[in-house]
Amino acid sequence: MNDATQVIARCRELARITDVEGETTRTFLSPAMRRANQLVATWMREAGLTTRVDAAGNLRGSRPSPHKNAKTLILASHLDTVPNAGAFDGVLGVMMALAVVDSLQDTALPFHVEVIAFSEEEGVRFGVPFIGSRAIVGSMDDALLAREDLTGTSVRAAIHTYGLDAAQLPDAVVPDALGYLEFHIEQGPALESEGLPLGVVETIAGQSRYEVRFTGVANHAGTTPMPLRHDAMSAAAQWITEVETYARATRGLVATVGSVVTIPGAGNVIAGAVHATLDVRSANDSVRDDAITHLLNFAKSCGDSRGVAVASTQRLAQAAVPMDFDLLTLLEDAVDGTGNVIRRMVSGAGHDAMIVAPYIPAAMLFLRTPRGLSHHPDEAVLPADVQLGLDAGTAFVRLLAARENAR
Repeated sequence: MNDATQVIARCRELARITDVEGETTRTFLSPAMRRANQLVATWMREAGLTTRVDAAGNLRGSRPSPHKNAKTLILASHLDTVPNAGAFDGVLGVMMALAVVDSLQDTALPFHVEVIAFSEEEGVRFGVPFIGSRAIVGSMDDALLAREDLTGTSVRAAIHTYGLDAAQLPDAVVPDALGYLEFHIEQGPALESEGLPLGVVETIAGQSRYEVRFTGVANHAGTTPMPLRHDAMSAAAQWITEVETYARATRGLVATVGSVVTIPGAGNVIAGAVHATLDVRSANDSVRDDAITHLLNFAKSCGDSRGVAVASTQRLAQAAVPMDFDLLTLLEDAVDGTGNVIRRMVSGAGHDAMIVAPYIPAAMLFLRTPRGLSHHPDEAVLPADVQLGLDAGTAFVRLLAARENAR
């Protein structure tokens, strides 16, 4: 069994560990997450790593450097999933990290290496993502620990129930990190459309999310003349079209209205209210901010022309996060060494690397996603791409070692 075959087989084996029979679903500190950690810990120990679980439930496998005062290179991704997930989102990154470290067992490195399987990235259980990576940079605060799931259990209580102690969270922080590398499927169609197996992430796009509410007057659909209507749905529909038109005309911008709720929602009643979501993303924060200003003003104009009130509430504001230039350059050199075209990319999706990067120099390698399909049971990878990713990852660690030895 070659490295890529083993990585894929392990991902599929982990996909069978689930909290919901018949699908792959693993959430923060659930019984399935405990079983997944136990299995991955076995594989880590077989690769010569020393394992532990920190107070946030992250599984960590460490390989010490001969140099006691060395810094630590982190290779990480997440083991939790969305409901009814595929086998590779997050999990592939953990398995590839483990395979890279295993392949370097006979290579002396001037830094410690830690493989981390994050306990939570998706935000499914508590509605807040990235709990695992927040722990390693020390950004878990009391508000997050007090947040409750649908059963009324807080993050702090969930940690206690799992057998861990939130008071030990400071011990989860990596004290002297050299860098961070994350392997991940692209979760989109760009690499496949260009016939490329790998992409080097240069920036994780900033995100803005809003709830936009159109409030008109519900009335009879048959007896209310068109000029006398205050139709919330017509105002929202005109605005939704502008969201698409504006984003299509703006380079590097994506904008989505992903959810629309009409009230009262009957076929023979003019909509009295519409609640819609707005998701805007760009690697350029000024482009994103300009888009938000335009789209919210346009929504108001759509309402004003119909006597419909418009209000909005911001739900998320996340600045774009660039990857570390030096590590990005090393990763490009590593990809180049595999004989592949270097393709810099913006990640439109959020990843643990965006939480880590403000604290630790970070880099990220994307692998082609067949059909651009992710967060779906049919999510897939190509074995040849996985092998190229492993080759690039191993080369990256060697290049980083050479750089550190030269200092």
